[in-house]
Amino acid sequence: MLKNMLKATVFATTMALAAGTFYTPAFAEVVYNRGTAAESESLDPHKTSTIYEAAVLRDLFQGLVMQDAKANVIPGAAESWTVSDDGTVYTFKLRKDGVWSDGAPVTADDFVYAFHRLEDPATGAEYASMLYPVKNAEEVNTKKAKPEEMGVKAIDANTLEVTLKAPTPYFLEMLTHQATYPVSKASIDKLGADWIKPGNLVSNGAYTLVEWVPNDHIKLVKNPKFWDAASVKIDTVNYIPTEDRSSAIKRFEAGELDSYDDLPTEQLADLKAKFGDQIRIGPYLGTFYFAINTDKAPWDNVELRNAISMAIDREFIAEKVWQNAMLPGYSMVPPGIEGYTPSVAKFADMSQIDREDEAKKVLEKLGYTPENPLKMEIRYNTSENNKNTAVAIQEQLKPLGIEITLLNTDTKTHYSFLEQKGDYDLARAGWIADYKDPETFLGISRKASGNNYSDYISPKFEEAMDKAAAAGGEPEERMKRLAEAERILIDEVGNIPILYYSYKDIVSPKLHGFEDNVMDVHPSRFISKD
Repeated sequence: MLKNMLKATVFATTMALAAGTFYTPAFAEVVYNRGTAAESESLDPHKTSTIYEAAVLRDLFQGLVMQDAKANVIPGAAESWTVSDDGTVYTFKLRKDGVWSDGAPVTADDFVYAFHRLEDPATGAEYASMLYPVKNAEEVNTKKAKPEEMGVKAIDANTLEVTLKAPTPYFLEMLTHQATYPVSKASIDKLGADWIKPGNLVSNGAYTLVEWVPNDHIKLVKNPKFWDAASVKIDTVNYIPTEDRSSAIKRFEAGELDSYDDLPTEQLADLKAKFGDQIRIGPYLGTFYFAINTDKAPWDNVELRNAISMAIDREFIAEKVWQNAMLPGYSMVPPGIEGYTPSVAKFADMSQIDREDEAKKVLEKLGYTPENPLKMEIRYNTSENNKNTAVAIQEQLKPLGIEITLLNTDTKTHYSFLEQKGDYDLARAGWIADYKDPETFLGISRKASGNNYSDYISPKFEEAMDKAAAAGGEPEERMKRLAEAERILIDEVGNIPILYYSYKDIVSPKLHGFEDNVMDVHPSRFISKD
C-alpha cells in the first residue's frame, strides 16, 4: 500500500511539473487535545490563581524567562541578563525579534506597565505579593507609594532594570509565573475588559487565542509571529476541561484526549494494568491541605484546630483513598527542596491511636462529645479524589464528637468563594510550587497574601518571614529562618496539611517532549505529536 501511495505521489508531481504548474502536497494540521481537570477562571495573567490557567497562559504568553520541558529556567522574552554584585539589581536584555501577535515590538516599557498593573490595587491581583521582593512593590500595592517609585525601569526599548529590596535567590524562577508576564497596554487601553476575548487577545507567546467555549474548550493556534515559531511543532492546542476524572479516562481511551492532568486514584491499579507506561506518576512539589477559618469561632481556638488536625489519619487517606499516589503530609512545605528541612507537626511521630486519644481529651475539655457534637462543614471542589478524602475525614472524626456535613462545588466556584473570603469552616485547598523555594508555600499564609484563605494572621509568623527575607544573601541562614517561620505556622495551625502531591498524568504515546518533572510543567511549545 505504501509503495503504491509513493508511486502515485511521484507520478502526480511529475505530471504537474510537466504541465508547468507548482505542486504543493497537503499536510494535515497537528492538533493536541489537552485534557485538564478544571475550567480556567480567566486568561488575564494578572487575575488568575490556579494551575489550570497557568498551563494555558504558559502557551499564550512569555515572561522575561520561562521553563523548558524539564522545568528548568531558560531565556524567554529576555535573551540575557546580568545581576549586580550585591544581588539586588537585575538588568535584562530583551530579544530584538520579540513581537506581540499583532506585530508590535515587545519592549521594556511593556514589562514596566505589566509590573505596575499587577501592583495596582484596582487590578485586584491575587498574586500581587509575587513581586513584593521588588523595591516599593508592596508599598505601591498598599497605596503607600506611587507606581513610578517601584524598582522597575526601562533603560531603553530593549533594556529593563529591576531593583530588589534584598537579595532574593528564587527571583529568576519566580519570573516564570504568569503573574509576571507582560500584557499589551495598547490592547487594554483600546478594549478594556474585553481585551482577553478570542479575536482580541494580543499575546507574545508561542500560541494565540481563537476560541473559548466555557466548560467545553479553549482553542489556541500557533503564533506565526513568535520569535521561535519555526521550532513549534503543534499547530493547534485544545484545552478541554473535564472535572470527572473517570469520564476523562474514557475520553482518553476513545482518542478524544491526548493527555489528561489527573487520575481517578480509586482506579489506579486497573489503570496501570491497562495503560502501562502511559500512566505517569512521580514526585511533585505540592501540598494538599485544608484551609481552616481562623477568624471565626470556634476555629479561632488553636487547641481545637490542632485537635482536628491530630485526629485526621493521613496514612489511611494516602494508602486507601489515594492508592499511595500521594504521601502523608505534616508540613506546608513538601520535601524535595534543596537545602531545606520542613518543620513538621509535633504529633507526626505519635501513633494514630495516641493522636486520637489526645485529640479526644482536648475536644472533651472544650465540651464536644458524641452527645454534644461539634458541627463542621467541609467544602471541596468537584473530584472523586477530593470527595473520597472528605468522606474519609468525616468518618474518622465522627467517633470523636465531630459532626461533618459536606459541600462541593466546581473548581472555579470553589476557589472564587475562598478568594472572596466566604463564610466557611474547613475548605479543601492545594498549593503547587510557583518556584522551587519554601517561600512559595509559606508566603500564601502571610496576612497580605490573596491566597491566605484561612485568614491566618500572626505577628510572630510575619516577623519570622521578614527575617528570612532580610537574610536573602545568606542561603543557610535564610533557610533556617524559613524553617522557624514554618514551625510557627504549623504550631498555630494556620492550615491543616494532609498530603504531599505526586503528579498523575496519562499521556498518549503519540506525544513526544512531554517530560516528567517535579513542577509538572509541560509547555506545548516543546511537545510534538505523531
